[in-house]
Amino acid sequence: MSQLLKPVAANGLLSRRHLLGASLAAPLLVAGQQALGAAPGGPMTPVGRLSAEGEALTRIGIGSQPGTVGSGASRTPLEQLSGTLTPSRLHFERHHAGVPTLDPGSHELRVYGLVDRPLAFKVETLARYPMVTRYQFLECSGNSGVMIAPEPVQNTCGGIHGLVSESEWTGVPVRYLLEEAGIRSEGGWVIADGADAARMARSIPVAKLFDDAIIALYQNGEPLRPENGYPMRLFLPGWEGNASIKWLQNLVVTNQPAYSKDETSKYTDRDADGRAAMFTFEMGVKSVITSPSLQLDMSRHGVYQVSGLAWSGAGRIKSVEVSADGGRTWAPAALDSEAKSKSLTRFRIPLQWSGQPLDLVSRATDERGAVQPTRAEALEGRGVGAFYHYNGMQAWHVDNAGTVSHVYV
Repeated sequence: MSQLLKPVAANGLLSRRHLLGASLAAPLLVAGQQALGAAPGGPMTPVGRLSAEGEALTRIGIGSQPGTVGSGASRTPLEQLSGTLTPSRLHFERHHAGVPTLDPGSHELRVYGLVDRPLAFKVETLARYPMVTRYQFLECSGNSGVMIAPEPVQNTCGGIHGLVSESEWTGVPVRYLLEEAGIRSEGGWVIADGADAARMARSIPVAKLFDDAIIALYQNGEPLRPENGYPMRLFLPGWEGNASIKWLQNLVVTNQPAYSKDETSKYTDRDADGRAAMFTFEMGVKSVITSPSLQLDMSRHGVYQVSGLAWSGAGRIKSVEVSADGGRTWAPAALDSEAKSKSLTRFRIPLQWSGQPLDLVSRATDERGAVQPTRAEALEGRGVGAFYHYNGMQAWHVDNAGTVSHVYV
């Protein structure tokens, strides 16, 4: 047996080097083929067209909360995408009062409170400031919340974990604006709020805003789309998505948090003793297997590529391991490229499948040494119904017919 085909963990997981040494291509058949002259294609268009396959890709799980219009969420179909970058039109949504229609010519960002010089910035003004561009993820704190259910919810990878997306974000570092305004010594917090009807507001420590926060004006090279905060949004890399206020209109410097409705009635973590932990902003180290997964069955015996995504709000992904026996044995997966800080990282590992039942699960480790917890570890100490910040492992079961289902291991 070739060393590349020798399993490195139970149930057929192969060395990641197999990805470089094997071919899955069908033999090329040339006999009888004829070179035919092709007719001219269609004309050029002002905007690029999607392929038929691309047209079929949509956000999933779209739903408004009862009694509301536009207050709800939609998810990214993670299992249908490759690489790490999410097309802007498929970026997940989470709204509290729908998508407002704002005039970019009149909309402005006001910076005031405990500052020496209150300032106001229109979009055209911000566009003249030095900008930075980063590839980073945004994740809703409620992502994967169904994992607390007593029985595994039978949904696709995107249906379970699709409140996370990756974009190229371009904007102005917030510290430039705060330095220009001159924060007073007692100013330790900034209250950010948006121009939606709900006046979504969060209290942000000044230290984060001086670190890596930006006022995002562009996403994937184009102006922000309305559902992602046009004409400007706050973007806080690695922190829960609700703190990256969309349609940003105010940054108010204060000496304490506001304890707004959005950070008291929700976005707090209740423990088993009934206490609530507030301002738990950072998203934990996490990974998910996108393929195979529910609705992406294994139809025939042979070599498969197990693939998924890993990320951490603390920085870079250091490694990802995959198990095919529910976590009893593990094999290292290959990372597509050098992991970027607070960015999605694609991992892959080959699997030789001959009909044996599998329980596929992944485990990520970040550069700080934090290891993704098991489901039991992630649920330990949580209060009833506390679903925010779930980052535990999730498993897919493959039966001997190749059908995939969601299981707890």
